Amino acid sequence: MLAEAWARSRLGVVEPAEIVRDRTWAKTSRLETADGIVWLKECAPSHRFEAELVPVLAGRWPDLLPRVLAHDAERGWLLLADAGVPFERLGNPPELWLRLLPRYAELQREAPALASLPDRTLARWPELYDELAASELPLHPAEIESLRAHAPRFADLCNELAGYALPATIQHDDLHHKNAFVDGDYLRIIDWGDACRSHPFVSLVVTFRFLDERAGYKRLRDAYLEPWGPGLSAAFDLSQRLGRFAHAFGWVALRRQLPEETRAAYDVPFAVVLRRALAGA
Repeated sequence: MLAEAWARSRLGVVEPAEIVRDRTWAKTSRLETADGIVWLKECAPSHRFEAELVPVLAGRWPDLLPRVLAHDAERGWLLLADAGVPFERLGNPPELWLRLLPRYAELQREAPALASLPDRTLARWPELYDELAASELPLHPAEIESLRAHAPRFADLCNELAGYALPATIQHDDLHHKNAFVDGDYLRIIDWGDACRSHPFVSLVVTFRFLDERAGYKRLRDAYLEPWGPGLSAAFDLSQRLGRFAHAFGWVALRRQLPEETRAAYDVPFAVVLRRALAGA
């Protein structure tokens, strides 16, 4: 109620807020105003960094993030203007990703370092892999054994990827058709609550999961890589193999925060993430 009162004081909203999503890590509410829909996000302490991150990025890339109407980083509150129409509603067309991905790559190249972001940098991947393999996972025993047996090879491939010397930067980690929007002439990226500091190319692991073959992997990959410079196709392809596991690092970290009674539902999509990683190993 405190967050809603804070939002109302800035908007003059009369109608009660409608809670549209309430998760352990954040609650999102919809508010009607005379100027249109506004979104209130209340981030849990574990994800309070989002209330710091989004205003920083929106200040530098106002055409790529939702417009920030107000924020309270200390309390983890964000008040955001509506971002438009999601790619999902438009059929997730590849042409929109061809426009968005180079802009996102430019943001990654220039984004300031924020100490509050979770650290999932490449140097930590073997350690995080071991933590993943030792965790309670929604897999069959044989699959868990395969996951553990892959650890040495995973570490070797991490060293190979490190040889390309790409800098760690912000990685959205949930960049898909429900979080990318068309807002008039602008394309906007919302929901930065899964973001971390990591290898930049891992962002597209989730993007490609929700794009079918008609999208054209190579042309989207090359559009994204253009701001990074030539000669990085092999690095990108390797990052997608390893990045499926790196994406699972975030999932297992969230799972530890969940009440036990909610884990069964969470484990259904988590198992898909894990099996997709194993299939690419």
